[in-house]
Amino acid sequence: MIPFGKRLSKTSLLIAAVLLTTAVGCGEDFPDEPRAPVSIELTGVIKPRAVTVSPAKVGAGPISITIANQTDEAHTLTLVGNSVREKVGPVNPQDTATIQKTVTQGTYEVRAGSENGGTNAIRPATLKVGTPRPASNDRTLLP
Repeated sequence: MIPFGKRLSKTSLLIAAVLLTTAVGCGEDFPDEPRAPVSIELTGVIKPRAVTVSPAKVGAGPISITIANQTDEAHTLTLVGNSVREKVGPVNPQDTATIQKTVTQGTYEVRAGSENGGTNAIRPATLKVGTPRPASNDRTLLP
């Protein structure tokens, strides 16, 4: 059996070692590397004649498009442009789906297609993506 005094000193040494290890890491200076811009939330609607997306112009970076299907058929959504082809669905009538992607500068289309195709084609929405948005840790954005 270890006497109380020796047990206390071993515990004290362990606590001191943990505190010393923690304190060593506090003084490091990490480079302020740019982070990805904050994701922009876009909304859209599939209607019988056209898909709409708002806003229709954004800066390059991560986006999240939530689209509601307000038609009587299920549709597959596709984001197409600048070597991007992101699909989601099928999205049932009165349901929503979300496409998340990091986009670069250029013009994109958000398309809705159904299994049976039909004779009434749904016009795609156009999304214009401009220059890259500032990094999320850009200090010039702070008030």
